[in-house]
Amino acid sequence: MHGSQPGGERFNAALNLQQTLILTVTLVLTGLAVAFAFRCGLFNIGGQGQYIVGSLVGVQMGVWFASMSPVPHVLLAVAAASFAGAVWGGIAGFLRATVGAHEVITTIMLNWTALWIGSYLVGFGGPLQDPKAGAVPVTKEVSQGAKLHVFWGSAVLQGLHIGFFVALAALVVYWLVLSRTTLGFEVRAVGFNAEAARYGGISVARNYFVAMAISGLFAGLAGALDVLGWQFRLDLTGIQIASQIAFMGIAVALLGRNTPIGVFLAAVLFAALINGTSTRNLDPSVFRPELAGNLTRIIQGLVVLFVGADLLIIYLWQLRRKLRLGRTKALPQEVPQA
Repeated sequence: MHGSQPGGERFNAALNLQQTLILTVTLVLTGLAVAFAFRCGLFNIGGQGQYIVGSLVGVQMGVWFASMSPVPHVLLAVAAASFAGAVWGGIAGFLRATVGAHEVITTIMLNWTALWIGSYLVGFGGPLQDPKAGAVPVTKEVSQGAKLHVFWGSAVLQGLHIGFFVALAALVVYWLVLSRTTLGFEVRAVGFNAEAARYGGISVARNYFVAMAISGLFAGLAGALDVLGWQFRLDLTGIQIASQIAFMGIAVALLGRNTPIGVFLAAVLFAALINGTSTRNLDPSVFRPELAGNLTRIIQGLVVLFVGADLLIIYLWQLRRKLRLGRTKALPQEVPQA
């Protein structure tokens, strides 16, 4: 055990921090996928489907073109996966812009569509299943040149890859687009008041489509960085269960108030919760390992509940004032004596 050797505690601490930051990369990007849509007045809960599509395209592009140089190969895989996520998110935006279909309904449907498409592709006898895997529903491993460089820790032990810097860059891009570009101004204007924005000459339909496409791009990028950074292949269980980490992006965006710094800090918090409550980090004599996942969900739910409590309190306070004002007006007015 490393913990019994000199420097073992430092090694374990570094390993745990690396695992936390790897999860932070995914949560930052899925959080931005929700936050960008929020700024346009849309509720993107389709991060799971967009993440799955990005993962599928990313892993297949990593398997193909094995003869390419590493840098172009990585860029091609990441770009293709991000574009796939943008297309998947853009479908919901297009439906909202053209026929008024609510994005909550369409993104839920697209989540299930992506889930079952991925299950078919990777499942037994699927087009993407590794023929050498036999009875194991798993894809081929991406080529060595498509794997992201690990700059801290060991690649064998899932060290921290350069996708961490991509996630930080995505936060900067998110801030620049919203606060320093015409597109960002239009997106925020539509989010504040769509009718006023339309009256001011802003195309609300176009911004709905663009906002959902950019949101899908962030989620697809998260899927690509995961498969190229540490997973290196997809299996059926990963598609059906592990990709639900994209749903945590909703909590990350809510806790981070849709701001870049807030999203980053919230992603670190939730990543630490996930890693800290994993079965390998819990003492079985203190906490039953099979309940670790439930502990994570309970803490996440409490965080979201208390974060949203201020809005609930303000709403109840305003409602109380309106009721008191209504009662005051309803009281009969005293007629002054002559």
